[in-house]
Amino acid sequence: MPKEPELTLKEGDKAPTFTTATSGGGKISLADFKGQNVILYFYPKDDTPGCTKEACSFRDHFEEFRQRGAVVLGVSTDSVKSHDRFVEKFKLPFALLADDDKKIVQNYGVWGEKTFMGRKYLGTHRVTFLIGPDGKIKKIWPKVKPDEHVAEVLAAL
Repeated sequence: MPKEPELTLKEGDKAPTFTTATSGGGKISLADFKGQNVILYFYPKDDTPGCTKEACSFRDHFEEFRQRGAVVLGVSTDSVKSHDRFVEKFKLPFALLADDDKKIVQNYGVWGEKTFMGRKYLGTHRVTFLIGPDGKIKKIWPKVKPDEHVAEVLAAL
């Protein structure tokens, strides 16, 4: 059973701001999306089974998110180059944010100890935040199952 991260942020808190490099070579700030719902989903690693399943599920329902006025942003500690390959390979229609200095994952409290096959290491927990048009966190999913997750997020919108 994956260990749930000890999140410091709560629903109703102001979402930590950020500006970072993104797939496709641009820069994105949370402030760019003021007035919109933002789905900020954190995932461990580009092009790994669970992360690919989750990203492709967001891709397959992207139009539904767009129709509901929501922006989807994926965040991992992978490089822009890695994100570009992942976006290209799976035709992802949304930006992936490169958090190589781990500031965003730390500010959102999703960076921490994980265990895989008995080995402990530091990594990104799979957590999603729904940030409202006012910049406040409306909902947090601390334990994401890639198969069911997109339906939960759409239901919350």
